[in-house]
Amino acid sequence: MRNFVAVLMIASCLALSWRTAGDGTVKDQVAATLRQSILDEAAWALTQQPVTVTAESSPRSAGGRHDFYSEGDYWWPNPENPTGPYIQKDGLTNPQNFVAHRLAMIRFSRIVGALASAYQLTHDKKYAQHALLHLKAWFVNAQTLMNPNLQYAQAIKGVATGRGIGIIDTIQLMEVVQGVEAIQDSKVISKGDLKTIKTWFEQYLVWLTTHQYGKDEMNAKNNHGTCWVMQTACFAKFTKNEALLDFCRNRYKNVLLPGQMAADGSFPLELKRTKPYGYSIFNLDAMTTICQLLSTPKDNLFTYQTVDGRSIKKGIEFLYPYLKDKNKWPYQKDVMHWDSWPAAQPALVFGANAYKNAEWLNTWKRLEHDPANEEIIRNLPVRHPLIWLNK
Repeated sequence: MRNFVAVLMIASCLALSWRTAGDGTVKDQVAATLRQSILDEAAWALTQQPVTVTAESSPRSAGGRHDFYSEGDYWWPNPENPTGPYIQKDGLTNPQNFVAHRLAMIRFSRIVGALASAYQLTHDKKYAQHALLHLKAWFVNAQTLMNPNLQYAQAIKGVATGRGIGIIDTIQLMEVVQGVEAIQDSKVISKGDLKTIKTWFEQYLVWLTTHQYGKDEMNAKNNHGTCWVMQTACFAKFTKNEALLDFCRNRYKNVLLPGQMAADGSFPLELKRTKPYGYSIFNLDAMTTICQLLSTPKDNLFTYQTVDGRSIKKGIEFLYPYLKDKNKWPYQKDVMHWDSWPAAQPALVFGANAYKNAEWLNTWKRLEHDPANEEIIRNLPVRHPLIWLNK
């Protein structure tokens, strides 16, 4: 009897702790925290016209006008052979490389995410209507659309016209998909346009899962393999591809978690990089987003753990003290962008929601919700968590 009373007291304390984190559900608190910034960003988005991959091109691209093209970040001219193949400097970004298409896609993601979030808050159709303008430019209109592949992403001058590693660039389209889902009840998107948009993602999924670049990325041992699963899961959920959803769940359980996470919850392959803090955060966010996307009442990835105890909860618990206070980080500092991390990381929101952890949510509230550093923005594809909490 005493044990039963003790359990009840502990449960009551936990419930009280959770209520004191703020009023209402996690979604309510996210909406209250971000309301003004969402409306401000949406006001900006309403003034923006579409810019797709057709707006700018590079003479170094082996693709056509409608093909996404980018160049590897860490590749530089060889000082001993300035006109020859580029050489790698891991962790050091070459500012002269072509990234216009990547920036356009990030902009697209931010615009749709902001407009969809504002629609969720207000139910004002003007936000959905303007989001549709951008969606049609990227996926529907023949003059401006992007081809559904990443054949020419992360090219290297003199080395490769494209690489599987470039597939990570389309994690930016996840929030576009979430935005479409969030504005569907507005009835602004016609059945024909919605079908065309979904067909685009169906075609992209075929490319992701059959082209050698896609296979290479899927089999990557670090955050690239994680991000392949994350975006494939997101697009498969949007297109209702149950076979791919099951594949992604199994890959998370049997490949990503046991293959990348150490017993203490850290990611050793990310800790070996020249930017161990940023990469650890990025990989944790991606794995937590996978759990948010793929969890069902019958198969909850937030409660799943391997036979030796590895789990996404352990991953969040490992990194949380250093998100709360990065001065406690016991490993080497990142060679670039150390001062800009962390931002309001989605792992904290999704983790707080899954485990009813008030401390994680309160820390998320205090962190930067509108980072200005382009590196942080690029590696923060979940920028509008409100549209991810619609279960």
